[in-house]
Amino acid sequence: MGILHDDVVIFREAEKEGDPTVITVNCPDKTGLGSDLCRIILFFGLSIVRGDGKWCYIVLWVVGKENTRWSLLKKRLIGACPSCSSASGISYYSSDFHPPKPPHVFLLKFNCYDRKGLLHDVTEALCELELVIKKVKVSTTPDGKVMDLFFITDTRELMHTEKRKEDTKEYLRGTLKDAIIDIDIELVGLAADVCSPASSFLPAAITDEETIGNRTLIRSDEVTITMDNTLSPAHTLVQIMCQDHKGLIYDIMRTLKDYNIQICYGRFYVKERGKCDIDLFIITKGDGKKIVDPKKQHSLSSRLRTELLHPVRVGVHSRGPDTELLVANPVELSGKGRPLVFYDITLALNMLQTCIFSAEIGRHVIGDREWEVYRILLDEGGEGLSLPRNKIEEGVWKMLMGWE
Repeated sequence: MGILHDDVVIFREAEKEGDPTVITVNCPDKTGLGSDLCRIILFFGLSIVRGDGKWCYIVLWVVGKENTRWSLLKKRLIGACPSCSSASGISYYSSDFHPPKPPHVFLLKFNCYDRKGLLHDVTEALCELELVIKKVKVSTTPDGKVMDLFFITDTRELMHTEKRKEDTKEYLRGTLKDAIIDIDIELVGLAADVCSPASSFLPAAITDEETIGNRTLIRSDEVTITMDNTLSPAHTLVQIMCQDHKGLIYDIMRTLKDYNIQICYGRFYVKERGKCDIDLFIITKGDGKKIVDPKKQHSLSSRLRTELLHPVRVGVHSRGPDTELLVANPVELSGKGRPLVFYDITLALNMLQTCIFSAEIGRHVIGDREWEVYRILLDEGGEGLSLPRNKIEEGVWKMLMGWE
């Protein structure tokens, strides 16, 4: 007997305002299941405040937006789970042997009259439509108009239909109202072709480890990671104590996924003042054994520490006569970037009353990894920026970390 479809994901609503909603996932296992589930929850703007799981039975306590579309979230979580219709162990891991095809990328192009907060309104609308921004080029013309080019993928995989295109256009027209002049959507290719790594120069603000370390708002002593092979005969115990931030569990899960690590049991909870305790019993996916090699332990521990200290990189610097905001986040080996980054950037700048002159998203290789890099030229007007650069940097960083 397989697992009933309706039992794969179960929600237990919060009993009173402020309490978390409990999400239970019960399905066959696959590589990176925890990472995929946490990424979807982050995409819906929710924060995980507690977690417990053994093999592929996962319970998560989440809090977040009042207008969360729970039925759609459930559908997306079920979609991330392997097939539950068969009791065959081979079908459980079919996604490992047959990775999904790269999604098609569409170009959303429109002209608008510029106004304050326009880019954030567009970004928010695209999130509501479940459209993922892969690249963007935004520029402002001297006559007060904006040319926006968004390279997007469709989570619903329906953008090839005329109905989905027209529904998207209509939704954007309703959002932008009189600001919009014209809008068009066309297919441009596969994500692997459109989103190839860029080669332009990046400043030390987001590439130099020492520069980044000197400007982080998290002290190195606020993150402790220990590994123990004595408490379990079959597993390595990873214990993490750190400060909570938006997407914390996703950052841990995606790192373990990239290292081909399987979590056999784990628990997580947030204590007072946002302090987190995480216990993970892990094995390597290849041989199903604990991690005993000191070099491998050090490599994994170092990467986890880096991801928890610098889950995103933020810097503000001079680009010729202009001021540029840079934000970078690592890309999973699967090619997935961190969700809602551009949304948070535009929201933070909107709250800081700082306008955007132009914006670009591209992928760059920094060190031995691929990063998604957001380059935002700030509109200084005739009198320069209204806030010091460090305040802009801090405001964007706090928004991305969920500390606003």
